[in-house]
Amino acid sequence: MSKHMYSTANLTDVELKDQGNRMFTARKYEDAINLYTKAIIKNPTNATYFTNRALCHIKMKRWDTSCTDCRRALDMDPNLVKGHFFLGLSLMELESYDEAIKHLMRAHDLAKEQKLNFGDDIASQLRLARKKRWNIQEEKRICQEIELQSYLNRLINEDMENRIAKLKLDDTLNEDAFKEKSQEIESECENHTAELNNIFAKVDEKRRKREVPDYLCGKISFELLVDPVITPSGMTYERKDIEEHLQRVGHFDPVTRVKLTQDQLISNYSMKEVVDAFLAENEWALDY
Repeated sequence: MSKHMYSTANLTDVELKDQGNRMFTARKYEDAINLYTKAIIKNPTNATYFTNRALCHIKMKRWDTSCTDCRRALDMDPNLVKGHFFLGLSLMELESYDEAIKHLMRAHDLAKEQKLNFGDDIASQLRLARKKRWNIQEEKRICQEIELQSYLNRLINEDMENRIAKLKLDDTLNEDAFKEKSQEIESECENHTAELNNIFAKVDEKRRKREVPDYLCGKISFELLVDPVITPSGMTYERKDIEEHLQRVGHFDPVTRVKLTQDQLISNYSMKEVVDAFLAENEWALDY
């Protein structure tokens, strides 16, 4: 126990939470967890105490425990932004990317609805989760391609062996003729194998370049920009996303927080050209 801790028996749950916050700020996460736990014992219906403790577990890389606290908090308050946010962070570390993205997206939407300013914190983690999920899917595709390449190479070799075996059964061929035809079959097989491996090598080279730069994605939807617009602050957004933000959340830039109205949005033709050029060379990005 920290030397800064003292008897907490007579403290209220709010006082315990406040002490826990001070311990968290001092990076004394175990002490903070102990205090939040005591606050929960005194008042087990306050969802914030669970998310506070969950954040401590995140700092200590206890992902499963953090998930448990977040789920308990969301059982009490399904619209708790931090509950979804911290759960998404923990699930991402556990490589449960689909569920992580679902909760991070929910946190992002709720933050907009509740007009809470998390800056780029939620958005950046959502982009990271999507990128990690894409990388996992890409690894699976690579494994499938390797298996396919091996299978096709095996078929070519089996075909060669079968054709040479048939030659051996041909009594009309003398030794020189058999040797000549066998060499032709082997040469044909080598050519097919080389062509096949060359095709897969080209695919592999293109695949290594598969990454969508963040600057080509909207800062609200995190999808590739289709109709980009720029604000007076110099921020680029997808038109429908920023217009929805202005209508539902408020007349301000969601990143810079500077006052913003719809008539100030200007089509960003330069960014549109960049995105179109990228897609022309990377059609796979349509599924990113």
